[in-house]
Amino acid sequence: MSANLSSSSPALSDYELDDRYVKEEGRVFLTGTQALVRIPLMQKLRDERAGLKTAGFISGYRGSPLAIFDQELWKIKSTLETANIEFVPAVNEELAAKAVLGSQQVETDPSREVDGVFGIWYGKGPGVDRAGDALKHGNAYGSSPTGGVLVIAGDDHGSVSSSMPHQSDVAFMTFFMPILNPANVAEYLSFGEYGYALSRYSGMWVGFKAATETVESGMSVTLEKPREFAIPDFEIPNAGLHYRWPDFPGPQIEERLEAKKHAVLAFAEANPIDRHIYDTPDATYGIVTTGKAHLDLMEALRLLGIGEKEARDIGVDIYKIGMVWPLAKKSSLEFVRGKKEVLVVEENAAL
Repeated sequence: MSANLSSSSPALSDYELDDRYVKEEGRVFLTGTQALVRIPLMQKLRDERAGLKTAGFISGYRGSPLAIFDQELWKIKSTLETANIEFVPAVNEELAAKAVLGSQQVETDPSREVDGVFGIWYGKGPGVDRAGDALKHGNAYGSSPTGGVLVIAGDDHGSVSSSMPHQSDVAFMTFFMPILNPANVAEYLSFGEYGYALSRYSGMWVGFKAATETVESGMSVTLEKPREFAIPDFEIPNAGLHYRWPDFPGPQIEERLEAKKHAVLAFAEANPIDRHIYDTPDATYGIVTTGKAHLDLMEALRLLGIGEKEARDIGVDIYKIGMVWPLAKKSSLEFVRGKKEVLVVEENAAL
């Protein structure tokens, strides 16, 4: 059946495909891959508004579900060049991680041309394992306070193109690396912004999960105004938290990692990324979720006819975790306190 459009029908706003990367407000349509590409462009714009002269550097190795990430970057090569963002695909995942580590050294170079470089490493889940030593060293030596690093891991839960299902969280934990787990494409943008702010403050590289079901999906996204991050109430050690030169191997690196972890927790307390969905006082039962599992839970409750009103009536509250490690202690303990029972809905390797 065809629809008749009269002259009184509301006109659609002008929309170009390039808007997904250049538009600063309103709505755009993004796939998960395109949202990942937009993250560094947003960071560049944010830095310009803050009076920082920064550059971007992206390196990694393709693999499903990030198999077309590099193709999307190549498509907008001129846009990246205008934003002073360089994309250099690597021969393998380890070399990419080492190149990203080099991007965090710029601030220590007296002949530098920019204030800092924000970096992105990307690879599929098994690539995280393969590059483990390089990523672990990168995180240990740290990020630049005007740079920061996101480590994007494509997790193939369904083993669609891998020899076995993969979950990068456990590997990230062994690297002592914070882990962000966005639930949908829209959260890619806000979690990317959060990840860079967290990396710059704490000196940590920040893990960023891109599960197949999310990164290969698409949705219409309302572009939010840049978030203002509060300065945590945290005493930074005299030795600092970030990359410095020279920095020789030794126990001081492990000591600094522990200090970085406390800085991450302080940042999360000052700038929460976890959410109390209903925030029901005196709820008897609690459900804790993260990432795609949160949307799965909400859909299951919908099919059962349980919305916010019904959940409140039966004493159920939901806590959505944005940073799965390290866990924001104060907020999570406040949620479970007084609950008769708490159900955790997450991936197979329980965190």
